[in-house]
Parts: sequence; C-alpha cells; structure tokens
Amino acid sequence: MPGTNLTREEAQQRAKLLTVDSYEIELDLGGAQEGGTYRSVTTVRFQSAEAGAATFIDLVAPSVHEVVLNGETLDVAAVFRDSRIALEHLAAGDNELRVVADCAYTNTGEGLHRFVDPVDEQAYLYTQFEVPDARRVFASFEQPDLKATFRFTVTAPEGWTVISNSPTPAPEDVKDNVWRFEPTPRISTYITALIAGPYHAVHSSYEGKDGQSVPLGIYCRPSLAEFLDADAIFEVTRQGFDWFQEKFAYDYPFAKYDQLFVPEFNAGAMENAGAVTIRDQYVFRSKVTDAAYEVRAETILHELAHMWFGDLVTMEWWNDLWLNESFATYTSIACQAYAEGSKWPHAWTTFANSMKTWAYRQDQLPSTHPIMADIRDLDDVLVNFDGITYAKGASVLKQLVAYVGMDAFFKGVQAYFKAHAFGNTRLSDLLGALEETSGRDLTAWSKAWLETAGINVLRPEIETDAQGVITAFGVRQEAPALPAGAKGEPVLRPHRIAIGLYDLRDGLLTRTDRIELDIDGGLTQVPELVGRARPAVVLLNDDDLSYAKVRLDEVSLANVTAHLGDFTESLPRALCWASAWDMTRDGELATRDYLSLVLSGIGKESDIGVVQSLHRQVKLALDLYADPAWREQGLATWTEATLEHLRAAAPGSDHQLAWARAFAATARTEGQLTYLSALLDGSAEIEGLVVDTELRWAFLERLVATGVAGEAAIEAELERDATAAGQRHAATARAARPTADAKAQAWASVVESGDLPNAVQEAVIGGFVQSDQAELLAPYTEKYFASVKEVWDTRSHEIAQQVAVGLYPSLQVSRATLDATDAWLASAEPNAGLRRLVSEARAGVERALKARAADAAAAS
Repeated sequence: MPGTNLTREEAQQRAKLLTVDSYEIELDLGGAQEGGTYRSVTTVRFQSAEAGAATFIDLVAPSVHEVVLNGETLDVAAVFRDSRIALEHLAAGDNELRVVADCAYTNTGEGLHRFVDPVDEQAYLYTQFEVPDARRVFASFEQPDLKATFRFTVTAPEGWTVISNSPTPAPEDVKDNVWRFEPTPRISTYITALIAGPYHAVHSSYEGKDGQSVPLGIYCRPSLAEFLDADAIFEVTRQGFDWFQEKFAYDYPFAKYDQLFVPEFNAGAMENAGAVTIRDQYVFRSKVTDAAYEVRAETILHELAHMWFGDLVTMEWWNDLWLNESFATYTSIACQAYAEGSKWPHAWTTFANSMKTWAYRQDQLPSTHPIMADIRDLDDVLVNFDGITYAKGASVLKQLVAYVGMDAFFKGVQAYFKAHAFGNTRLSDLLGALEETSGRDLTAWSKAWLETAGINVLRPEIETDAQGVITAFGVRQEAPALPAGAKGEPVLRPHRIAIGLYDLRDGLLTRTDRIELDIDGGLTQVPELVGRARPAVVLLNDDDLSYAKVRLDEVSLANVTAHLGDFTESLPRALCWASAWDMTRDGELATRDYLSLVLSGIGKESDIGVVQSLHRQVKLALDLYADPAWREQGLATWTEATLEHLRAAAPGSDHQLAWARAFAATARTEGQLTYLSALLDGSAEIEGLVVDTELRWAFLERLVATGVAGEAAIEAELERDATAAGQRHAATARAARPTADAKAQAWASVVESGDLPNAVQEAVIGGFVQSDQAELLAPYTEKYFASVKEVWDTRSHEIAQQVAVGLYPSLQVSRATLDATDAWLASAEPNAGLRRLVSEARAGVERALKARAADAAAAS
C-alpha cells in the first residue's frame, strides 16, 4: 500500500512513459471564510509513449466526484485509493484527464493553508507544495521532472486579492469574482502557487538593462501593514536582481516577482516561481538587531536565486535537492558579501558562525549522509531538509569555487542555464559545465566531497628552533570514525585552504600574511612557511574556504584564549569561536572553560550575529553540557554577566537589545526576577532600552516559567497584543507554567487532541520544554515513547515532525533516556523517517553525557 508515498522507481517509470503538456485548474474558494472544503477541477493534457499503458495521477482529497479519461467516465470507487487515481488503457500520444474533487483547507502549512486573523477576522490563504503537496489542491503528476504549463482559474470572495505564478489579471466577472490567469512557462508542480485573501500590497518594479522591467510586489496582512518596511525589502531584491543577472548572464525568467509574507509558515520561505512566500515573522513588529535584517535579506536572496537554480532549471529527482538548496545558499551569501552597496559585506562571518556550525552538528549525527543523498522515496526527502543539504552543501560549493576559481565557476553556471532552461538536470550536468570552463577534472573531487559523509580535522604541525623560527610546517588531515550507526567509511579529501598568520600589534591580532594552497592526504608539507618567525597565531582554513574542523597548536591556542576578542577582523574571530564551540560539544573543552572563554572575549565582539550565537551556545552548554553539580554556579555566573553587559551596553544599541534578551532567558534569583518584573511594568528603566511588544513577551514568558507571574498576567498581556503573534506567545507562556497541571494541559493539546494549527502547536511545544523544569518534565519520557509512533502515523508530516523532535526528552540527560530510546527503536518498528529523527535526538543526549563527564573531570 503506497499511502501518500512515491518511490524513485515509480517516478522514473512514470517519467519514461509520460510527457505532460498542460494543466487547467479551476478552484472555487468562495467559501474560504467558513473553511471546510473547496471544489477543485483539474484538466490535464499529456502524452503517453505506449498505447494501452497504465499509470496514475496523485490526489489527496476528502472526496472525488468525477474522473474522465479521454471522454470516458471512470468509476471513482474503483480508481481512487491511496491518494492515487489509477489510469489504464492510455492512448498512444495525446490523452486528456478531467478530475473533479472536493479538496480540504489545512491548518498545517501543507497544501492550501487557511488562517483567520484575529484582528480583522478575515481568512487568508496560501499554498505550500514542496515536497509533494500540490496534490492536496489539484490532481497532479507529483514529481519534479514532469514539467508542464499551469493555468489557474479562481473564484474568490469579493474584495480579495488573488496571486499566482502568472501576473494577476483583473477579475473577469466582478459579480462572480473570477480570476483567469495566463498559463505559466513549463515548471514543476511543487513551485506552482496560489495566495488569496484581503492582503495589503505595495508595488514597484525592477528596471534592468536594455529596457528590462520586472513588476515587483510585496504583500502582507493589513494587520501587519504598519510594520512592513517595503523600501528595505525592495532594495535587497533589486541588489539581488543586479548581481544574479550579471553572474548568471540570463535574464530573470518569469513575468513578475511577488514576495508574500504569509502567516503560520513552516519554513523560512518558498521559491514558488514568481510568487515567493515568506514567513511573516520577517515583518518585524518590534525592534530587532541587524542580525535579523541580515538573515531576512539572505532569505530574500536565497529565494530569488532559486528562480534560476531550481525553477528555471530543476532537479530531475529529489537526490539533487542538496544542489538546489546549496546553490541558493551559497549565491545568496556571496551576493551579500560582494554586491555593490550591500549592507552585509561580512556575510561570510555569519555563514561561518551559523550555517557552518549547523552543518558540523548535522554531520556528527548517526543519520549523517553524503551530500548527494540516496533518496529512495518521498519519505526520505521529507526528513532531508537538513544541515547537510543546506549548510554542508553550501560550504562545499564554496570550496568548489575556491578549487576552480570564481570566474570559471560562474561561466560554467551560465552555460548550464543556457543549455537546460525550463528543463531538468542531474548533478553531472553542472559538473560537466564546470569542467569545461575550469579545465579541472572534477570526478575525484565529486566522489570525495559529494558521495561520502563525515568531517575532516585539520591540525598544524609546527617545529621551531631556539630563536622561534619555523623549521618545519605541515598540515595534518584526519578522518575521524563516522558516528555509530552511520553508513560509509571515513575518508581524507582534497582541500583548497588558506593559512593565516597573525601577530599582536598594539594589542590587536592582525593578519601579517596569508598563503593559499591545496592539501591532500594525511600530511601536506608547507615549505613556504619554513624560515619565517613563528607568528602568535597560525589559523588553518583562514577565510573559511573549506569544510573541516580546525584545531589550533598549543601556542596559537594560548594566544587565542587570551586575545580571542582582539582579532581586527570578524571572520577569524568567528572561526575561532566556532572551533571553541565545536571542542565544547566534543568534550575537548569543558563547559566551565568555554564559559570563561566567552566571558573573556564577548565584550570585545562587535559582530552582533556572533554575539547572539554565543548567547545561545552558552545557554545550551550550561543547560546540557555542564556537570550538574556545577550547573547552578555556572548559570549564576552567566546571568550576572548578562545583566552587567545589559547595563553597560550603549543605549539603544543592538548589543543592548541582545543582552536584554539574554538576561530574560536566564534570570533566576529573586532579585533578578524582581528587576525583570520592574522592567516589564516600567518601574525600572534602562536608558535606550524600549520594552516593546516582543520584548514584553520575552520578559513575561520568563516570569511565568519561574512562577513569578501567572494566568492573570498572560491574559492582560494578550489583551494588549490581541494578534495572532500575541496568541502564540500566550500559548507559549501557558505551557511554560511550572506546574504539573500546566504541563498536562499542554501535552494533551498537542499529543492527545492534535487539532492545533502548526504555528500554535510549535508555540506550545516551545513553552512546554523549559530547561529549568527537567524534574517536572521527567514523567513525559514514558509518555513520549508511548505516543510518538501513533502521532507519526496519523498526523501530517509537518505536525508529526514538530512532535517527534520537539517533545523528545532531550533535557533528561541520563543513561536511562538512552536505554528507553533503544528499547523503543528495537520494538516500535518506526518507519525510516521517524527512526532517523528519534536516533538524532538520542545522539544529542549521548553527546551531553560525554560533555558533562568532561566538565566534571575539569573540576578535579
């Protein structure tokens, strides 16, 4: 029984048999305000390579009324089951299929999501189809290599706006409110889109060379319109158009470009052709740091890059998902770093500090896999939107650019787009183009980097004479064993790296020289450095060209420990911070020593994104990696430091806001909580700190979690902020209350009821799991293992994954948790996706036990 799954073999057989020409899709959304179901009529024209052949089309729908193939009405009861409609006795050549169904609105962020804004009580709709959810809205051959044109006809309530991939027409009949869109170019089902509702809109255009003019639109709900900084969003978008069109040498391939900020969105954004949907948390209701604007800009550029790589040229099957996402990630960061007028030329620092750490973490899990993963079916791909697909892939693309040269890389990309426009490709098509332009044979490179899992470790081996002159210098490469349970063998790889030499000048660590070279094998000698005076710091993989763990020699480590905040540039600081965090996670650096290192250097850290990452990492280390006997002492030290830095920060600065949030996340003593309450009610003030809507909720959620505030305070705050965001914050706060009843209510609403919208469920889970409430949460370990499989088998993927990951007992760091997990894995027979997620969570507990032991050993 296939259920809603689709195997690679089935997709290959269907692609071999069929060529799809066009879809005409009629949707009646007139009843959207009430919800329930809507009428979906699909007419698809396609060709069959064989007479009399059989295939199927995909559809997830509560009911199907009519199926007509080549004029013959089929028995719905006989042909529709398991989310498929069986199609037999196809004609050779042209075929036409008409399917009439009732499809369902969802509240899970999959298919056609329906949301009612509590501010205006109006319904807002948007589609989310990646990976396999176009079939929730219309009958479709749901695989990326069966491209077609799509023409949508939509009936919607009066006063609504309807947006799709093609430009929005005027309603054909004002009385009936029918929008008839022009057909799209040939695209894949998963990047079609429909967004409808009384959205607020701002319009502009991109004016390119040779008279090119692309209409631009930005949309959000009217309740967010006062916060929409459309000019800033348009500025980033235009910079992206300029840079991508120059680098790709291919004009933007669609008729217009809309960006729609939509509610309750599961991901960051989605690259629907010409109609990008973006989570509306990126419309900032309150003050945020520049790091948030940088992340939003990267998201905007990531989706814009997809218009070429992903939408114009699309992967044949989901095993090349990594290439889609890695390319968009790499080029979006490169645009921020190199585009003229960019506000974020330090973007590679952010990449090293956030994306790379995600990649390193993912690559050390038992589920680690080659970048080019073996995607056997849809179940595989649904859990593969991970740190390897995005972050390691982008890191390796950066390494590839260093390996072949940036000019050769983009010339290869240009040839690739020209050769495969509106078609489908495999990795070999891109590598072939890059080999042509670079003259490099990429066969061995591809095998080593894309077809194997794991991380290499690079260490300098330095010998000096009595005068401190380098007499021998080598780079040692190691290939640690893969995590237990991971497939494959560790391998050494070719790396293109830079080695940076830093000396102290006027108290600052300044780069005095840099060499770039290829390394391969276990030991690579570097004769260029022999005969030089040994610098204060030798930094391997300077400029972060490759993907590897980097370790410092003893002298460099001592100088970095003493002067980490004194690097003149942000990127080497970020690389050293990342190395320290990696060592802490690996149990090579005790949590108490990591805390000391951060406290010694964070005050000098100018990059606000790095500061906020350090805040998160210190809190995580203290919660999970600290010896329990010392944890409260460490938390006390950290909390006192957050308050000192908050009071000392420049008034109104990003650092002040970041330290306010860090203090709120960990305030614990009676005095600290009293002060937090005073900041909330205004009886205490800090110059320059505006306690606005989002900061009020951050303060209140901590006060509730510690038992200082309760339901009355939550209700009062919700009355002040009677919005969807306010409702989510209130749900988080209620779940955070430190009582058994509150935990039972939260658990029941998520696990036993199962009807919460995706964003509200996520908020409840976030409140339920509180690091200071491990004892209160201990009974839920058994409850988790008793219920997670049923949740996985009966809920949609997004909803089930939130539960499987979010409610795993990660705070119960003990051998007993590992044993309970192992017993469940051995007996429950979960499918591959659920097994992977639970095994990953188990690895987190195992790592925490090891790190706690290391921290305890450091005390003796």
